[in-house]
Amino acid sequence: MLTVHHLGRSQSERIVWLCEELGIDYALKHYTRDPVTMLSPPDLKALHPIGSAPVITEGDLVLAESGAIIDYIVAKHGSGRLTLGPENPDFAAYLYWLHFANGSLQPSMGRNMILRRLELGDTHPMVQAMRERLGRTLGLIEARLGAVAYLAGTQFTIADIMTVFSLTTMRFFMPVDLAPYPNILAYIQRMAARPAYQRAMAKGDPGMALLLT
Repeated sequence: MLTVHHLGRSQSERIVWLCEELGIDYALKHYTRDPVTMLSPPDLKALHPIGSAPVITEGDLVLAESGAIIDYIVAKHGSGRLTLGPENPDFAAYLYWLHFANGSLQPSMGRNMILRRLELGDTHPMVQAMRERLGRTLGLIEARLGAVAYLAGTQFTIADIMTVFSLTTMRFFMPVDLAPYPNILAYIQRMAARPAYQRAMAKGDPGMALLLT
C-alpha cells in the first residue's frame, strides 16, 4: 500500500492531490507541525534523513522530494495519465512548467520569505532584488495563463499539480498579493473547482482556509 506521510500546510498536499486525481488506493498519515518552530515533528523526521515532508512509503521504499514522488507515482500508478510524451506538441512546455514550479517559483517565494523574516526593510537592495525577481516570475506565469488554460497547454498535467501549492498554501508563509495577476487568480479558481483538489484539501488539511484569491 502506498502511504503518503502528510504534514499540514506543506508541499505534500501535491501528493495527496495527485493520488486523488489518479483515483489510486493510498493511505494518508497526518503529521502536525511543532507549534513553536513550525517545523516537522520528530516522528516525520525519523522517516527520512531530509527531515521534511512530503515522504511516501510503499513496501520497502521510502521516498522524499515532491517532484521525485510525483514522477514515481505517475510512472508506477498513472498508466500515462497527467503526463505528456515527446510525441505531443506541448511536450517541451510541459517539461518546462513541471520543473519551473520547484526550480524558479518556489525558490523565489522562499527567498522572499526568509528576507521578510529578517526584517531588513523595503529599501534593502537584496529585498528589492528578490521582490523584483518574484514579480518577473509571477509575470511569466500570468502571461502563460493568458494564452492557455493549463500550464502545459491544453491539458491538465502534473505541471499544474506542482505549481498550485506555491500560488495558494505557500502564501500562508510568504504573503503575496495576486490582485495584479487576474489570469493567475482565474487559474487558481479553475484548479480549486476540480473535485480531486477539493477532496485532497478536505482530507489533507481539513478546516484550513484555502488561499484562493
